[in-house]
Amino acid sequence: MRILYCLYQLFIALPLLLVATILTALVTSIGCLLGNGHFWGYYPAKVWGWVFLRLLLLPVKVSGRENIDKKTSYVFVANHQGAFDIFLVLGFLGRNFKWMLKQSLRHAPLIGRACYDAGYIFVDKSGPKKIKATIDRARTILQGGTSLVVFPEGSRTYTGQMNAFKKGAFQLADQLQMPVVPVTITGSFEVYPRTHKGFVFFHPLTLTIHTPIPPKGEGPENIKATLDEAYSVIEADLNAK
Repeated sequence: MRILYCLYQLFIALPLLLVATILTALVTSIGCLLGNGHFWGYYPAKVWGWVFLRLLLLPVKVSGRENIDKKTSYVFVANHQGAFDIFLVLGFLGRNFKWMLKQSLRHAPLIGRACYDAGYIFVDKSGPKKIKATIDRARTILQGGTSLVVFPEGSRTYTGQMNAFKKGAFQLADQLQMPVVPVTITGSFEVYPRTHKGFVFFHPLTLTIHTPIPPKGEGPENIKATLDEAYSVIEADLNAK
């Protein structure tokens, strides 16, 4: 079965996914430039994420959508098991959101431009003015139910175990006084570990959306308390699975 799955990826899934990726980037950029970036900045990528996982025949289970309100903006924080986390969140979170991305990704061919046009937030830490500009851009974008998704570990795990959270996303949530929603991802490490080079492994994926953590105040104590609580919720869920 493994050989058949690899042949399917090589001759069927991969060509279709390359075409889908190019089309998604072009449709996103063109749609956003023509108008209604709220729609075009989200739905083409949502379809792309859904198609990506379905073409690879990966089972997906989502739970906890009832925990979130469609009219509320949130900062979703998820553990980062692997590259397929992106497709899982895009295709199955079920919320219009923007990513918080590294500034270096802004210059990725075609995709970087599409991400910028879609309103994704690139974090520039080169100085206080740049950091303030990032926060101001986030404040403008995250309105009317639009949310933000961040991987607070900063990078994918090498071992499958969750790494420590960085506080950037929690600082932003604190400054904007937005609720933080912990999200647990499982299965992505088994599908494509960070050190793996080659074909995808068949394994179920799960996305669990937990109860939002409302702001408890403002300042360093609130930031630390929210970070610790979000980490604990995700860690407990990972250990239970």
